Amino acid sequence: MNKPVNANQEFQSDFLSVTEARNAISTLIQDIQLQAKRSDAIEKLPLKQCLGRILANDILSPINVPATDNSAMDGFAFNSKDLKTDREQIHLRIVGTVYAGQTSVPPTQASECIKIMTGAMMPPDCDTVIPQEFTQLSDEGLITFAKHTVRAGENRRLRGEDLQADKPAIQQGRILKASDIGLAASLGIAELGVYQRIKVAILSSGDELCDMSEPLVPGKIYDSNRFSLHACLSRLGFEIIDCGIVRDTPEDLRHAFTLASQKADVIISSGGVSVGEADFTKQIMDELGEVGFWKIAMRPGRPMAFGSLKPISPKTSPTVFFGLPGNPVAVMVTFYQFVRNALLQLNGALKPEIPLVLVQSAEAIRKKSGRTEFQRGVLFRDSEGKLFVKSTGSQGAGILRSMSEANCFMILHHDQGNIAPGDWVDVEIFDGLL
Repeated sequence: MNKPVNANQEFQSDFLSVTEARNAISTLIQDIQLQAKRSDAIEKLPLKQCLGRILANDILSPINVPATDNSAMDGFAFNSKDLKTDREQIHLRIVGTVYAGQTSVPPTQASECIKIMTGAMMPPDCDTVIPQEFTQLSDEGLITFAKHTVRAGENRRLRGEDLQADKPAIQQGRILKASDIGLAASLGIAELGVYQRIKVAILSSGDELCDMSEPLVPGKIYDSNRFSLHACLSRLGFEIIDCGIVRDTPEDLRHAFTLASQKADVIISSGGVSVGEADFTKQIMDELGEVGFWKIAMRPGRPMAFGSLKPISPKTSPTVFFGLPGNPVAVMVTFYQFVRNALLQLNGALKPEIPLVLVQSAEAIRKKSGRTEFQRGVLFRDSEGKLFVKSTGSQGAGILRSMSEANCFMILHHDQGNIAPGDWVDVEIFDGLL
């Protein structure tokens, strides 16, 4: 298909809510996924190279985990029938020892037990383990313990309790964590099928921008946005194409967007999306593709373009386009509130959302109803260990220092008004993100 994907026309209003904007993006991404046939873009990788990649197929466990009934702790294994007595004290004779990794175990009879180590295979006639710290050992090789200290079946891990053979162990679409890598290794799986990484082109637009290799003259500023975006994308594991700084002319933007669309699945630009006379991003977007929406009821990051560029041939899919604001903080806010999830979704992830934590505000916060605000905050514990959040101070969209000092976003929702000390607010923690 060579017709560009168009976000729903109903979203062409002056101000969208954050929720409406996210839904529009998700809808377009789903359409492009169908055209791009991302399900075919799979590669097999050694397990050690799979951290952060997106799993392309369900992983079925080839074995039961655990493979046999085993002990959950160091202690003594016995048959719970020995608990069925009127005596308050249980006396059992030790008839052997079983270590983890031992492949054969001695049998037991009534009133007998086996000394057993954590992870060791349970003897065939035993179903309960009494922890060794609850027992007393006599010189005659007997253990004694109070009847009420253990119940029948306690401290035994059953065969297949964690995972059953041929059942899903890790689901397709999961962003693989360190624990997933360990789980796959525990199943003897040496490599995984993951989706190929999408290619993301980044560029900064603005005549005021200066590269770090150039002298900083009056009226110029160093370009920080490309470096912020590069770091954000690197953490997510995407393939990055740095297209540098593009001057604010229709010709330069047209050439840059066209060239980037030939190399990348997604283009992210910063700057040139406001209503200034030298902001040409929307104009070029209209020429080369479709603009999905333009303004969002949020702070910071109100002006943001989203849409797609026409495919370069009938056999390719449209290139997703994000035109982010030029202010450094607004770039990072819009990236994490809109772009991050869209990129992960496009790359095959099923649940890319960032969890929110409800925390009490340590201070009063001014907030206008009718827009969503993403304020930079510091999550901390008071002297009693209770979690609170406070602002980093001035929330100007150009104060990048506030992002460096913060460890979370305070998300003040669309219909919320002023926040009083002690009010509960949603917090999005930076750890693992920024």
